[in-house]
Amino acid sequence: MSCVYARSRLLASGMLSLLLLWAFAAPVWAWGVQGHQVIAAIAWRELSPPARAEALRLLALETGQSLPSISTWADEHRGRATAPWHYLNFPRGTCQFDAQRDCPDGQCVLGAIERQRALLASPATDAERLRALKYLVHFVADVHQPLHAGYRDDRGGNTVQLRFLMRGSNLHALWDKGLLERLDLENSALIATVLAQPVTPEALGSSLPTLIDIAQESCRIVAQPGFYPQGDPDEAYALRMTPVLLQRLALAGRRLALMLNQALP
Repeated sequence: MSCVYARSRLLASGMLSLLLLWAFAAPVWAWGVQGHQVIAAIAWRELSPPARAEALRLLALETGQSLPSISTWADEHRGRATAPWHYLNFPRGTCQFDAQRDCPDGQCVLGAIERQRALLASPATDAERLRALKYLVHFVADVHQPLHAGYRDDRGGNTVQLRFLMRGSNLHALWDKGLLERLDLENSALIATVLAQPVTPEALGSSLPTLIDIAQESCRIVAQPGFYPQGDPDEAYALRMTPVLLQRLALAGRRLALMLNQALP
């Protein structure tokens, strides 16, 4: 009996080790639930009346849905074929987009946004257009997370291991959720905080920049000195980077609204 018990404990220990290894190796999704919901809520505030009416009509196809509630659908239905649609990788040392190198066959976040935007604006079926809306709300948020347009050699910060708030993590997860969790705000309070951030008129603009410009903008944040912490990030790093993160949320929400105002009516 003791031998069987020992084997059982060894097997259980091995399975636990594999599960822990899988958990830390699994790719991290952009912004986490709260970040995506906040971006969608900000966009909803700025939709034109015709765009909002059409969005409501499409959302009514699935009872109880709202723009924030669909904002994480693309992560929840992520598979091998759609995984490359969530990000773009640059070679280290450049933020100059090259379509053949960085987005072959349109299999990156920029190609995905273009396809879903065209589908949403087309005379496709309502079901197809609702699905395009779900993708578009998510991917526009993704491309504003700096590490979703980061460097290929560390998988957008996923392989940069660190500890933050007494927990093991990585740089990508820190920007997805860690800095937001540190603020410890409910969605409504976070929306108010985001909207209160000083963002230059040039950055907000009255028109939508190109998708390439947005991706290169994210990459340039990653390329700034000090973006990669020296060792584990401390409170000083969080204080320096949180305003940058909040500005990316604000820009993502505003630009998503501009895009939906063009595609929905």
